[in-house]
Amino acid sequence: MRKPRDYDSELKALDEKAKLLKERRLHQLGELIVATGADALPVEQLAGALLAAVESNDTPAKEGWRKRGAAFFQGSRKPRGHARSDTRGTSSSDGDAQSTLRQDRA
Repeated sequence: MRKPRDYDSELKALDEKAKLLKERRLHQLGELIVATGADALPVEQLAGALLAAVESNDTPAKEGWRKRGAAFFQGSRKPRGHARSDTRGTSSSDGDAQSTLRQDRA
């Protein structure tokens, strides 16, 4: 005779896995912001730029952004280019964030 499935425990395990994946994604997005130097921007400006990108219907611009992003992940651009002109020091984890992002994308 077959053993009955415990649907409650399976749903709980799936819910926990989904929560962990969501937390990982949020952490990676934070690392991306730091690795690109976007953390130097005021929060309102960063949010506005992201909203404009999401709302944009300009296909050539989106393709340009995609290519620039791909080049960033391939390491052909230095992180924190000219956007890092403020007086805050850089932390030693900045390079770690970029390498972590590259490893996760592979």
